[in-house]
This record gives sequence, structure tokens and C-alpha cells, in this order.
Amino acid sequence: MLREGLIFLSHSNAAKSVVTKTPLKGLSRRFVPGESVDDLTRAIREANAVGMAATGDFLGESVHDEPNATIAGDVYLDILSRIDAEKLNANVSLKFTALGQDISERFLAGNLGRILDKAESLDNFIRFDMESSEYTKRTLDAFEKLWAEGRRNIGVVLQAYLKRSAGDVARMNQLGARVRLCKGAYNEPPSVAFKNKADVDRNFVELMQMLLTGGNYPAIATHHEAMIDATVAFHQKEGIDKSSFEMQMLHGVRRDLQRQLVADGYNVRIYIPFGSHWYPYLMRRLAERPANVLFMAGSVVQETPLGFLWPRRGDGKGP
Repeated sequence: MLREGLIFLSHSNAAKSVVTKTPLKGLSRRFVPGESVDDLTRAIREANAVGMAATGDFLGESVHDEPNATIAGDVYLDILSRIDAEKLNANVSLKFTALGQDISERFLAGNLGRILDKAESLDNFIRFDMESSEYTKRTLDAFEKLWAEGRRNIGVVLQAYLKRSAGDVARMNQLGARVRLCKGAYNEPPSVAFKNKADVDRNFVELMQMLLTGGNYPAIATHHEAMIDATVAFHQKEGIDKSSFEMQMLHGVRRDLQRQLVADGYNVRIYIPFGSHWYPYLMRRLAERPANVLFMAGSVVQETPLGFLWPRRGDGKGP
């Protein structure tokens, strides 16, 4: 019921007005810093100032017309230019559907190609975000085609809740491609995804270990303290240097934990989404996994004087 309610609210103009035109908008800015490239670069500078790298994601719906997909590509060119001009420690993350994957593979190749060329000329890196399982094979096939063409400034995201991901991690390790590992948040059928949280957690740990031992500078993306603790324990046990991987976390989520990881000497990168589609993004992200409502509320509480009331790192009770 909560999930259905959040999906309904993502389409509700009345709810959008409440969130976007009242003080509640301030809470959303905790997680999505704004709508413009200026807002993104400001957030990147703030992350860099406290020792964290960043990756910027221009929010957008699945695009089915060439003009809007071209605009999205133009925005990424602007981001890359700004990162270079301001000497920011940042790269970009993008979704193929925002650049026209559902229009045609030919159009996507052209729109994406100019972004990859720009990033390559500036010695920057592009991460291909993963969407629902409907797009997993298409995204990885497109990635491998680009890799075969000699592209090396690219990486992918793999999701621990998908049953196929162990094979995909092994393949990316074989190629030497950079992987971001996350749990995944789409509502997938049991035929393709683990539905039990314990199974997802177990698979996450197993994939993390594969990446740390055989991967190319993997990114371990999680706010779940048990998963972070497992990563720390494994790299210490195996003698894997901290510099060989990075931790990734969302902008505004568990900033206390982000700072602690930096203080402990880990590479930390913050995922920073921005754009005019922030309202449906935020609502749908919550709807994809309704436990995130409590999780995001808890991430705020933990940074306040009331934080002692919330489960802390290492107790196994976090989201």
C-alpha cells in the first residue's frame, strides 16, 4: 500500500505542489541539490572540500523523442566542460534511456558517442547507470560493443539483487572494466531477482569480494553499515589496499558516515543527482523500496542530537 501510494504521489500535481512550493522543498534539497548545472557544481565543490569525489547524474524520464534526448546529451557536455574548467574531482553517471535508447540503438550511439569523445578528450570517466532488468542485457551488450571499439573511459553498474550478476561481475573482471556494485531498487520478479533481504545481502558480499580481489578499481555503493563493515573486514583480512577501490554513497544520505569513511582513509565518491525531474525521481526512488522512507528519515535523525535513538554502525539493524 505504501509503495502504491508513493507511485500515486509521483504523478500527483497537488502533491508535487506541496513538496515543491512549500518549506518541504528544503528537505528534498538534502538529497537533490537543485535543477541546474550550477547547483550540481556547487554540490561537487562542497563534496571536494571535505575530501570526497563526486559523480553527477542529470535526472530525466525515459526519453522517446530525439530533441529531448539531444538536450540531455548537451547537458552532459556542459557538465564535463564545467568539471574540467573548475578542476573538480568528479565524473558523470548517465542512463541510456535518457539519451535515447528507446528511440533506436543508432540514435543512442550517436548521442552517447559525442559525450564519450568529450570525456576522453578531457581525461574523464563515464559510468553507465543500470535500470530495471528489462534493460540489463541491452546495457551490458552496448557496453561490451563500446569496449571492443577501444573505449576505456567507461564503466557499468551491477545490481546484487539480480541472480545473473555473479556472471556479469566475472565477465567485467575478465575485461578489466570498472564496476559500481549496488543492491538494486526496482520491483523485479522472483524469476530474475532475489526477493529476500538476507539473500540480497549475501550476494552483495560475495560480489564485493569478487570485485575487490579481481576487479579494476571497483566502487562499493551502499549505506548499509553491515555491508560497509563486511567490505572493510574483507580488504583488511586479504591485505587489499584502500586505494584500490572506493565507497560510493548518495548525496545527503548518512553524511556522518561519509565523513567517517574519509577520516578512516577510504576513497569516497558522492552520487549527486540534479535536474527538473527531481520530484518524480525522489518519489519513485522511495516507491521502488518503501523502506527507504524510514531509511532517509533515519539518515537525518542520525546526524542530530537524537541520533543515539537510531541503530548505529555495526549493530546489524540498519536499513
